[in-house]
Amino acid sequence: MLKAGRNHTLTVSRISDYGLYLENEEHDEVLLPNRYVSLTDKPGDRKEVFVYHDSEDRLVATTETPLLRAGEAGYLKVVDKTVHGAFLDWGLQGKDLFLPNRNQQGGILAGHSYIVYLYEDSVTGRCVATNKLKTFIDNDEITVRPREEVEVLVASESPIGYRVIVNNRHWGMIYRNEIFRPVAVGDRLQGYVRRITEEKRIDISLQQTGYAQVKDSARTLLELLRGNGGRLPLNDASDPAEVQRLTAMSKKTFKRSAGVLLKQGTIEMDEKGIRIRR
Repeated sequence: MLKAGRNHTLTVSRISDYGLYLENEEHDEVLLPNRYVSLTDKPGDRKEVFVYHDSEDRLVATTETPLLRAGEAGYLKVVDKTVHGAFLDWGLQGKDLFLPNRNQQGGILAGHSYIVYLYEDSVTGRCVATNKLKTFIDNDEITVRPREEVEVLVASESPIGYRVIVNNRHWGMIYRNEIFRPVAVGDRLQGYVRRITEEKRIDISLQQTGYAQVKDSARTLLELLRGNGGRLPLNDASDPAEVQRLTAMSKKTFKRSAGVLLKQGTIEMDEKGIRIRR
């Protein structure tokens, strides 16, 4: 069954004046308009497309990549407002994503961006957005585990850090004293589950923990050295703020990473800093 808001890999079934008709294994068809069609396309070809409803409520396909798919949260910009709701930049030519008034929480202003969740309306089958996230994002049944690599979306900032959406399903927190690089609302980041509390709070780190973190940061440090002519003016006595500025690492992580490279014989360290051994 063809569903809006999702990617489908479909077969070209026939060619028309308006574009290609694509079908799935159940022979459900959808039009891929001419603007996405190549002269080399022919019946039997397989194409990966995104399916959504056009302005006349018909399913249509595109080879463009949307900013959000069904079941995903994201940070989208309001491009227009009407008495019925707001329209968000979806990343698709000529098609914005509708944010109905009933799905809005707080004031929505044109030109501003908001964290929203995209879902398929159970009545119309159309894709709509909401920034009332509690229905879709919760920690009732945790599906991640400590040390698991996850995708996080930065949703809001607070004095203690950043609240994030984890794998489009859960709420998590990245604490400010564990961040060593610029972070902003709307950023999509790779993170790691640091711990899950008895109260089902999920603490997220942007760095791996344990030896895996050291190996990863050692590789990063070596890449930084190579990109800086083989040298960095840092050593064990360097100021932590300077270490963070130059490497986006904590002083502790830097020292452990440098230690790995020193043990491998990859770098040398003296009062002037570290450098790659020749």
